[in-house]
Amino acid sequence: MDTTKKTIILFSGDFDKVMAALIIANGAVAMGDDVTIFATFWGLNILRKPEKVQTDGKSTLQKMFGGMMPKGTRKLALSKLNMAGMGTSMMRKANKAAGGMSLEELFDSAIENGVKFVACTLSMDILGFKEDEMIDGIEYAGVAAYLGEADEANVNLFI
Repeated sequence: MDTTKKTIILFSGDFDKVMAALIIANGAVAMGDDVTIFATFWGLNILRKPEKVQTDGKSTLQKMFGGMMPKGTRKLALSKLNMAGMGTSMMRKANKAAGGMSLEELFDSAIENGVKFVACTLSMDILGFKEDEMIDGIEYAGVAAYLGEADEANVNLFI
C-alpha cells in the first residue's frame, strides 16, 4: 500500500476542534498515512507543558498571553456552549458514554502512532512561547516548512 500524506493546520485551541483534528489524524495514521499537525496560534496550547515553566526575556504582553492561555489538553474549552466550563465537562461525559477516546487518549495515541506535531515558530515568537515551555518530541518550523509538506500531501485541512 502506498503511503500518502495528510497535513492539518491546527489554528484553534477549542476542545471540540482539537478533538476533531486528533480523530482525523488518528484515523489517517491507522490507514497508513503520514500525518503532520502544524500547530499555530491558539493550536499551540495543546503542545504546552501543563506545569508552569520559568522563562526569561518575555514582554509584558507575552507574559499575559502565557498566563491567560490554557496549557495542554486538560484546560481547553468548547468553542460553543462552554457555559463557564460546564459544557466541556458535559462533552467529556457524553464522549465517554459513547465509548470515545478522551482528548488526552487521542493526543497520546497520535504521538505514539507517529503523527508529527510541528509548532509554528512565528506564532511562538508572537505569543512569547519558548521551547522549554513546550512538550518533548515535537518539531519547530515556519510556514515555509508547512507549505513544503502541504505540497506533497493529498489532503490539507485547516481547523
